[in-house]
Amino acid sequence: MSTVVPPLEIESSSELCSDFCIVGGGMVGAALAIALARQGRQVVLREKQAPAFKSGTLGMGIRTVALSPASEAWLAGLDIRISGALIHRMHVFEALGTAVLDFDADEAGTAHLGAIVENDRLVDELWRQLSQYPNLTVQLDASLERIEHTAEAVLLHGTGDVVRTRLCIAADGAASTVRRLTGTEPQRFDTGQWALATVVRTEKPHEGCAYQRFLEDGPVALLPGIEPDLVAVVWSQPPDQAHRRQALAHGAFCDELSRATASVLGAVKAVDQRLTFPLVQQISAPLLPAPRVVLTGDAARVVHPLAGMGVNLGFEDAALLADLCRASADPGEDQGLQSYARKRLWRSRALVTLMSTLQGIYGWRQPGPVWLRNAGVRFVNRQSLVRHQLLREALGLGPVAVASH
Repeated sequence: MSTVVPPLEIESSSELCSDFCIVGGGMVGAALAIALARQGRQVVLREKQAPAFKSGTLGMGIRTVALSPASEAWLAGLDIRISGALIHRMHVFEALGTAVLDFDADEAGTAHLGAIVENDRLVDELWRQLSQYPNLTVQLDASLERIEHTAEAVLLHGTGDVVRTRLCIAADGAASTVRRLTGTEPQRFDTGQWALATVVRTEKPHEGCAYQRFLEDGPVALLPGIEPDLVAVVWSQPPDQAHRRQALAHGAFCDELSRATASVLGAVKAVDQRLTFPLVQQISAPLLPAPRVVLTGDAARVVHPLAGMGVNLGFEDAALLADLCRASADPGEDQGLQSYARKRLWRSRALVTLMSTLQGIYGWRQPGPVWLRNAGVRFVNRQSLVRHQLLREALGLGPVAVASH
């Protein structure tokens, strides 16, 4: 039988009391707020500003995420369903060799490999549902200046307001204010690359296939869009190349992207605005940086987009945390938090190590190492059991992935 813990007492008129206070109302924070509110808990969600939906000039938002089947299933369990472009196949190839890797949904035993969803569309749907829970309070224009700890609670001091909560959950991104206020600095791994993201219209339909080609200066991914000829582009490259390609005229950029991707979808006919940003992998440890404070999402780790994990790792965090807190009278003191921290830190380190290793392997340029890389890829592509297991792990459905969440 669980111990009954009395509710927190309000000590001033400016205080708001809750079981959980989530700082950050992006995809992970908003979804976790809904998951905890559905348990009947008192939840506060703090965010600087309400999200604003933005669609690109080609009719699709430039910022997208690839939701794994595991993430889709968890969100569906929260009655959150968002349509996206389904990925049925994946084709991986390179510029310095002929070896390829091919994956498909049948091989994984799933209806599809994932879904490309616009960030803003998913956040918009999550925020639409926040208002359905009377036990969930959303605070906008919410600053955070100081964190104070007591025996039974943590106090989050903003400008003129205080939230007294059993557990503070940081979901406020890679530059987390919560993490900084606990005195925790993440370990950073500079990839030496920037990403260029955009949406393009192609001559041929994508037919639900995601393409990834490893070039001499970094990988470029073509991901299915919401229309048959719309494709989301994520191109990793040295910063000077990213800035040069961002400044190219539309026609010149389309021609260069067509060549870089070996025209797998024919000619690139149109391009939207191009966004560039540095690619830095980082891990925050510990994930419990202070009493009654826990890190999730990008506040916990940032992984190279080559992994295709992105927000899926954050949803894994949220699912595990919500499950562990379900039966806890005082979530801030629950021993399950130690299990969460251990499992999720292990998952973070494994993926960052894997991405660094892959970047190193695909950085080989000498004939001998290039031959060895191609031979290894051909071997893996011929081993259906190995390919199946790799794919299941990437989708968050394999035994190693499941054990970590």
